[in-house]
Amino acid sequence: MNKSLRNKILITLGFLFAYRLLAYVPVPGVDVEVIKQFFQNNSNNAFGMFNMFSGNAAERFSVISLGIMPYITASIIMELLAATFPNLGKLKKERDGMQKYMQIIRYATIAIAMVQSIGVSIGLQGIHGQTGAPAIMAENTNEFVFISCISMLAGTMLLMWIGEQITQRGVGNGTSLIIFAGIVSAIPRAIGSTVNLVNTGEMNVLKLIAIMLIILATIGAILYVELGERRIPVSFSRKVLMANQNKRIMNYVPIKLNLSGVIPPIFASAILMFPTTILQASTNPIIQKIHDFLSPSNYFFNFLTFVLVIFFAYFYASIAFNSKDISENLKKQGGFIPGIRPGEGTASFLNEVASRLTFWGSIYLGLVTVIPWLLVKFMGVPFYFGGTSVLIVVSVALDTMRRIEAQIYMNKYQTLSAVGL
Repeated sequence: MNKSLRNKILITLGFLFAYRLLAYVPVPGVDVEVIKQFFQNNSNNAFGMFNMFSGNAAERFSVISLGIMPYITASIIMELLAATFPNLGKLKKERDGMQKYMQIIRYATIAIAMVQSIGVSIGLQGIHGQTGAPAIMAENTNEFVFISCISMLAGTMLLMWIGEQITQRGVGNGTSLIIFAGIVSAIPRAIGSTVNLVNTGEMNVLKLIAIMLIILATIGAILYVELGERRIPVSFSRKVLMANQNKRIMNYVPIKLNLSGVIPPIFASAILMFPTTILQASTNPIIQKIHDFLSPSNYFFNFLTFVLVIFFAYFYASIAFNSKDISENLKKQGGFIPGIRPGEGTASFLNEVASRLTFWGSIYLGLVTVIPWLLVKFMGVPFYFGGTSVLIVVSVALDTMRRIEAQIYMNKYQTLSAVGL
């Protein structure tokens, strides 16, 4: 590890430390204790998931309460639009066009953050503590909404800037590392609550060992699948090999088992949790029964989660994996899959392989999302062991390790080249 890589790692850690400091800077004019009580009472619905992805900044009503999710939402919307409209897709592939593409994402992030901050600021007016104390301490409500919106918008923009700085000057994907740091920050609290339960006798040691083994098995399964890929063999013409004899030519096309990443569990959880969050405000008996039926602690909710994860896995994989582009690039480079006709034949074959892999990948994502809930249900785990959060943490850690290893190998190659010269 040379000085350049060490500096990149230190820059990354420095920005992540700044992110965690911002999580403790509250928006002016709020009673933090009242908001914390509210999130403790709503830890198993959309508010709990929102608080998790913000790194517990939401329960402190920090200036970064919205987290990096507006930026991620804007990016996903742009990905869907780029796959739908060919002109936008071409803009993304061009060097100058990519800058415009990213600029559109930034403007969309501002718009989404503004709408969310206004909604959150107005929604706080209906929140009261157990003693009846209001969440808003400011006398002028309109003034509070204005200050709150500006504060949260500035916090989101600062987080977006931190993410881009980590990506450009540090190691790894900045946005992913911010989510990673937010989720990991909750681990000490979970360990502390578990130790207290063991010390007070509410949880025996055997159950704690069983929980640890299940957690390790889940992490091991995620590692195994995330590293799994199908390698399609590729041959190149003799002319291409002779022209590139001093360069390494990849003689296979890697297709990951999990093509859709962590997007399907996030989408499925968000879609199912928001209705239950809205329905719980009603006092109508029928609506209350529907709410109980769709509660995250109900079997039907988790069955719907499993089905939606499979649906979104297929949907997002169809966007993320473009077999037509791969076949065209192979054709331009003089490569072909043995026994498969170039062009449309190659694209059709790659689509078929990707479809089979997506089937098993979607089943894997569904099980990872649902099985941890069974752990909570039957073993009385004192903390929320969410499959989605574990999947994000493991995936981001793997990606960061790959980037560090690639940087180390690149430095070794440059050193050898300099010695050779």
